[in-house]
Amino acid sequence: MLIPLHDRNPVRHIKFAYVTYGIIALNILVFLTQLAHGSGRSFDEFALTYAAVPAYFLQPTAPDRLAYLPDGLTLFTYAFFHADWLHLLSNMLFLWVFGDNIEDALGHVKFALFYLGCAALSGLVYIVSALGTYNWLIGASGAVAGVMGAYIVLYPHARVYVLLGLTIPVPLPLPALWMLGAWAVVQVFYLATGDASPVAWTAHIGGLLIGALLCLPLKRRDVPLFGGR
Repeated sequence: MLIPLHDRNPVRHIKFAYVTYGIIALNILVFLTQLAHGSGRSFDEFALTYAAVPAYFLQPTAPDRLAYLPDGLTLFTYAFFHADWLHLLSNMLFLWVFGDNIEDALGHVKFALFYLGCAALSGLVYIVSALGTYNWLIGASGAVAGVMGAYIVLYPHARVYVLLGLTIPVPLPLPALWMLGAWAVVQVFYLATGDASPVAWTAHIGGLLIGALLCLPLKRRDVPLFGGR
């Protein structure tokens, strides 16, 4: 497992990544709110209220969870809830490492729209792949995968310092394309082999591709493709 620590890729257009760090803070706040609702059944029920559940889409006979929350909004709310601390921290680590540069390349407002768009569209990819099931989806993985997809397109040559799992505690500098490409290969492998874990591999792959495409019309004109040298 490749664990990113930081990248060698300074921001050039913004002074502070307000949106990236704001999203991280919001995710942590939401998770603390989940914890305040207790553990076990009450924790899951609270998260499920805001999860994206395939069976609730295109099936008017499926039971509603909250009358005041249209199912379409769960394509956004699901991305701010997490199953446990590891789920939260892993997503926020990737967002912290890669998000500031994408926010720099797009600008604050466009990056906020980009992040929400990646969340909604990757969630929709998952829903289509699991249509009719009650396998609920939570977590920022799809949106963060979108950020990673944009990073591959814009900064594939930037150096990312990573740990090769926890057994080798020496950070290694790798090109972003190698590190993120390896991550993408793992997602495709588990999806192709029919992995039975609750991980939403389709949302990860969908988010990666969506982010790579969405960043093209949204990036600043002076930000080149395939940079980061």
